[in-house]
Amino acid sequence: MSKHALVVGASGIIGAATVEVLAEAGWTVSGLARRPAPSDSGKARAGVTPVAADLLDPGSLQAALKGAAPSHVFYASWLRQPTEAENIRVNAAMVRNLLDALRPARSLRHVALVTGLKHYLGPFESYAQGGLPQTPFRETQDRLPLENFYYAQEDEVFAAAARDGFHWSVHRPHTVIGKAVGNAMNMGTTLAVYATICRETGRPFRFPGSAAQWNGLTDMTEAHLLARHMLWAAETPAAADQAFNVVNGDVFRWSWMWPRLAGWFGIAAAPFDGTVHPLEQQMAGDAPVWREIATRHKLAEPDIARLTNPWHTDADLGRPIEVMTDMSKSRRLGFNLYQPTDDAFLALFAQLRKDRLIP
Repeated sequence: MSKHALVVGASGIIGAATVEVLAEAGWTVSGLARRPAPSDSGKARAGVTPVAADLLDPGSLQAALKGAAPSHVFYASWLRQPTEAENIRVNAAMVRNLLDALRPARSLRHVALVTGLKHYLGPFESYAQGGLPQTPFRETQDRLPLENFYYAQEDEVFAAAARDGFHWSVHRPHTVIGKAVGNAMNMGTTLAVYATICRETGRPFRFPGSAAQWNGLTDMTEAHLLARHMLWAAETPAAADQAFNVVNGDVFRWSWMWPRLAGWFGIAAAPFDGTVHPLEQQMAGDAPVWREIATRHKLAEPDIARLTNPWHTDADLGRPIEVMTDMSKSRRLGFNLYQPTDDAFLALFAQLRKDRLIP
């Protein structure tokens, strides 16, 4: 049977990795984004077609997808809004509009939706507050009694699947490590830029988060491993109509990881003093600093806002609780890939240097 994937959010960290993984596996791939990056169009690999469309504009979607008949959708897109009510309205509409636009073709066999650990932790407005499930988080745990745009996205997929007869999978990564410019959740590149500024200016490389994160166990998800997890679920009958956690497979403490990241940049990690030093505060005035660094080293992106997202890194590293996920469900069904998280960080830093995004 034909394997034609529509990757939604193709210019993001997860989407770009998914496009690569599917193309390498021999799939025909269409990559949808509001503004496909030049690399998505000018240097597209064989079998990958860029699609420009606005998920909030049904007319734009219908025009862009006219005649398209994808067998699979890999959905990794969201738009941050000022309130959770708006997050729900906007992000649910994006999923609904896409599936409505694809409905006439009657071609869909599987939709993979990427959400995340806010399924267990709650939305940004009430992040890691109130009664939370015990860690490690398991897929059998009920939804929190909170409004959450992840739940709204899931419900749109479930309703369309029941209506149109396709299978689905939901994938809940922890913080994702991967490369993208202009991405809303991008810890790896944010930390790379922060470390570079510390090295170039002599500022201390301070852990920005909480004692709970510094001392507690945690895990993360590398973007290509997540993409391979989605591919596995799409091709594994036992994984149909299931929700899965997906992480690298190792656990670590930031007290161990932070010096390793510092070492790659040739700097020392500042001693942790037990207090939170948010990156939003530490990097608040760094736009001109980065522009000067970028000019001096002839970097490809002088706009620090295109590379860093301190608010998201602060949200993750400032959590007051230990956060880990359980992968037993996937392991029992046969997914056995593993990625050491320190290797994932260091490989990302090397790629950023190769692409002249950091010196």
